[in-house]
Amino acid sequence: MAGERGRLQLWSYNYPPEPTGIAPVSASLAGELRERGWDVQVVAAHPHYPEPRWGRRLRPYREVRGGVPVLRLPLWVGRQSPSQRMRQEATFTAALMLSLPAIGHCDLMVVASPSFPALTAALVNARARRLPWVLWLQDLLPDGAVSTGLLEEESRVLRASRRLERLAYRSAQRIVVLSKSHADNLRTKGVRAEKLELIYNPATRGIRGDRNASTGSPRVLSMGNIGRTQGLAPLVAAFERSGRMNECGAQLVITGTGVAMPNVAREVRSDCVQLLGLVSDERLETELRTATIALVSQSYDGAEFNLPSKLMNFMAYGLPIVAAVNPGGEVARLVEEAGAGWVADSSDPAAFPRVVVEAHANPAELRRRSLASRAFAERHFSLRAFGDSFDSVLRSL
Repeated sequence: MAGERGRLQLWSYNYPPEPTGIAPVSASLAGELRERGWDVQVVAAHPHYPEPRWGRRLRPYREVRGGVPVLRLPLWVGRQSPSQRMRQEATFTAALMLSLPAIGHCDLMVVASPSFPALTAALVNARARRLPWVLWLQDLLPDGAVSTGLLEEESRVLRASRRLERLAYRSAQRIVVLSKSHADNLRTKGVRAEKLELIYNPATRGIRGDRNASTGSPRVLSMGNIGRTQGLAPLVAAFERSGRMNECGAQLVITGTGVAMPNVAREVRSDCVQLLGLVSDERLETELRTATIALVSQSYDGAEFNLPSKLMNFMAYGLPIVAAVNPGGEVARLVEEAGAGWVADSSDPAAFPRVVVEAHANPAELRRRSLASRAFAERHFSLRAFGDSFDSVLRSL
């Protein structure tokens, strides 16, 4: 019965109808915990990611999604520049602070980060109400802000962010991280190992049936946010320049949008690359079913601060992965541990089309890695395992 475990608030900057990123993961968590007997309420921003296509709201409002009540808070949307992004997060933090009396009491909070500045409101609420809370780290911030150029290393804002980071790590009863590299990062910052819990994000679209690797032309799929950290523009340029890609009739299909979309579009020279933008769920399902290879890309200047959730969904569909990433990073480690694909060093964009050719030249190996991809997802990325792991952490508090 819903509520038998207790009243839980999930604070998540992003939540459906946003189709990509953290939103579907947060909705999966809310649904899984509700099924396990938690009375779940979500506190979220007005939908805005990866682009502001849901209009604007100036006042808080309530809605119900998937049987879960959601309190939506307004924010001043903007992601095109560092100042706009900081303004956007500052307005969400301010809205949270002003709404604390209306948010109501609960027994436990789970607070997703980002939004990083919103941790200020979480700290205030937890202390004022004497609530235990779990910090759910989707990105390592402020590390990510430095890596992406949002903040300068010696800036006052960064120094204040580091202080907030340390305070949040001390205050939270548990910190859930989504990769081993995140756990290592926090241990170097003095966080006790017993406070850390590794829970991989789930495949939010579920584990899908077996697939047959195509022996036709390669069809490479990239999906999700098109931001600066994905480093897609140089990969598209290398794909377009590759004579071997043209010879074998390969296509690179990119769904989604983001602030780096114009940079990617400038590199498109032919029909070999399709920029589809945000697509319907039905179209995305078709693309996932017809792709022969999935692309997961990350540039890696500075610290590794996130783990793309698209990796989990690709593997759940049994797609073999070409990971154009840091060969020493978490994505490369997972792909190699699973035997689920190939790694191309993203600092050498020309390696990407070379690896695609290598992968498609051996149908038996493509098939083997497809099966390994899905098997790994079944063991590590199922919704049930995700819900059980989180439920165990929460009950321990």
